[in-house]
Order: sequence, then structure tokens, then C-alpha cells
Amino acid sequence: MAQPQTHSSTQGPPQSSQVPPTAAAPVSPPAHDTTDGSASSEKENKEKKAFDRWRHTLSLITGIGLSPEEFQAEIDKADKKQCELYKEQLVKSSPGVRFMMNNLKKSGCPLTKNMLECGPCDSTKSGGFSKDHGILLCQNGFFSKKHQEHTMIHEMIHMYDHCVFKVDWDNLRHHACSEVRAAALSGDCNWTREVRRGFYTFTKQHQECVKRRATISVQANPNCPSRAAAEKAVNAVFESCYSDTRPYDEFY
Repeated sequence: MAQPQTHSSTQGPPQSSQVPPTAAAPVSPPAHDTTDGSASSEKENKEKKAFDRWRHTLSLITGIGLSPEEFQAEIDKADKKQCELYKEQLVKSSPGVRFMMNNLKKSGCPLTKNMLECGPCDSTKSGGFSKDHGILLCQNGFFSKKHQEHTMIHEMIHMYDHCVFKVDWDNLRHHACSEVRAAALSGDCNWTREVRRGFYTFTKQHQECVKRRATISVQANPNCPSRAAAEKAVNAVFESCYSDTRPYDEFY
């Protein structure tokens, strides 16, 4: 006869005769590969920079998003950067610029890069020479690197004349002589430059250009009372000063 089974409310569940399996160690989540994320972030940064450059260029062209003062400041900054770049290149590699720098040094008036200053000017000028401050390059007045090269040589000839010939810039004839030489020797009156200005003379084009440009410069002298006085000063010295090509052997 089978014995009756007894149950107790405090008794736990029936025990299994098998040994419980050992608890598995927690599995770490797989490491994420950050290569793709970094590449994506770098690409986004490049695209943002490209967009910012495009937006900046568009603002410079159109003026959109800039006040008139900000727009002009950006233009001045771009002009100065271009002028300084051309200056560095021309001082190193332009035969005409190097020739004048060497002759200024031989004459006892060495010209350093610091004496060639890029700055804004009014629209009628491309450069200037001051016996006290050196040479000003009008950063907003150049339409090409060649134009800046001619201007640098032009002003260096003034500096050479001041050093070698002791020019009195208050004397209109002295001033006229240096302007004739600078216009004749610097490349200012090359035929292509004259064509750009709208002058198409084929006979004595160079001489006529030199006279015209020298007269304009002398007329701007504070001591010059009129254009007629400027023309008179230029005509008085033209023959002797036009034929004086020092320090060149001939026209540049």
C-alpha cells in the first residue's frame, strides 16, 4: 500500500538532481568603429569651409550681407594681399626691378622691401615716391602684375634721380625731367599700355606718351599753377632728359 504523500506549505520547490549551469560572464557590446564617423566629420568640416569661402566671395562680389564699411574693408584687405604678393614676386624675379634695386644700392641709396609700401589711393594714381618715406604702391590701382611692375620701376627711377641728381622737387623743371625719364624708361609708355588707354598713335607714339604723362604728373605738383606751366616745363627739358637713359643703356 502506497504511503500517502504529505505537503508542507513551507517546503520549497522540488530540487533537481542536476547541477545548475555556471552563470555566463556578461558580454561587452561590440566596439564601434569610429573611422567612418571621423571621415564623415572631416568631410563635413571641409564642406563647411568651402561653403564659407563661397559665401565670403559672393559677399565681396555683391556686397550682400556686409555694411558699406565692411565691404570696403574686405576689398582693401584683398587688394593689399594681392599687392604684397606681387611685390614679393617682383622683387625676387623681375629683371627690371632687380636691376633698379642693384643700381640704387650702388648709388648709395639702397631700397629695401619695407620701403615699398602697399596702400589705398584715389583712383587716378598707381604709385608715388616720397624722399622721406620711400615708395607707395597703390594697391587698388593695378589691373595686372605687369602694371605693378612698371609702377615699381617708375618710382624707383624717381628715387634714383633723387639720390644721384639731387632733384629739387619744388622746381618744376627738375620734376619734369624726372617724370620724363620715369615714363620713358619704366615701360609706362609701351604700345600695349597706350592701346589700353585708348591711344593709337603709330608715329612717335612713345615720345607723345612720355610728354603727356609727364605733364599730368608735373601738373599735380603743388607748385605748378596750371597745365600750361606743366607743359612748358616738360617741353623745356624733354630732349635732354628723354635721351638720358641712366642707369639703363637704352629704353627698358
